[in-house]
Amino acid sequence: MFSRAIVRLPAANFAEGLTRVALGVPEYKLALEQHAAYCEALERCGLELTRLEADEEFPDSTFVEDTAVLVPTAAILTRPGAASRQGEVASINNTLSRFYPRVDSIHEPGTLDGGDVCDAGGHFFIGISERTNDDGAAQLAELLASHHYSSSLVDIRNVKEILHLKSGLTSLGNNRLVVIEALANRPEFRGYELVRVNADEAYAANCVRVNDSVLLAAGYPDFEQSLQPLGYQTVVLEMTEFQKMDGGLSCLSLRF
Repeated sequence: MFSRAIVRLPAANFAEGLTRVALGVPEYKLALEQHAAYCEALERCGLELTRLEADEEFPDSTFVEDTAVLVPTAAILTRPGAASRQGEVASINNTLSRFYPRVDSIHEPGTLDGGDVCDAGGHFFIGISERTNDDGAAQLAELLASHHYSSSLVDIRNVKEILHLKSGLTSLGNNRLVVIEALANRPEFRGYELVRVNADEAYAANCVRVNDSVLLAAGYPDFEQSLQPLGYQTVVLEMTEFQKMDGGLSCLSLRF
């Protein structure tokens, strides 16, 4: 169960951030509206929000999830794989220090994006990707072990459909994972109940379980329908402007 989340308002130069997709330039006003709706949804799920001001020095900084990995006993600061994003970590450190007496860090030469880390009920899947290298993943695994959590590495460098592991993988709790088809047959996920997302709706795999609800991106009816028999209360949110910048629902908050 989560009780808090940290979010950061998109900056006016949000469109100058990094993206691999060609979906057009995000509309800033619409991005603000979608971000506000996202924050309202988190509050309806029972979370108290810490709202950080926009930071134009870092156009990607609204994607706060990439800056830290959180466990009950500590915050682990990441070292983003894109050099232009590494400065985001210092400011999030100041905020996390208010809530966590222990703050650990990933160090050079390791790189790690929080979007590559999926907490599956105390076992962590760590993606090795364009942004997270072997050293960063190994450092995180060691830190998690020091807090009595297990982990396994998932190399997604040949999975061209996704930037981060959590672009194609979500834990819904209760030994259940949402996976895109490109990951569904990976041995790392044997023993889990898999909710598969078809290739046409792959973006929908980045959903977020928040207490008794699951936040979903709008526009993916087949995936939404597949969740209904499982008993989840779904909250559908427009994410078009963040999708243009390689972002998803999980990227926009640190939940704890």
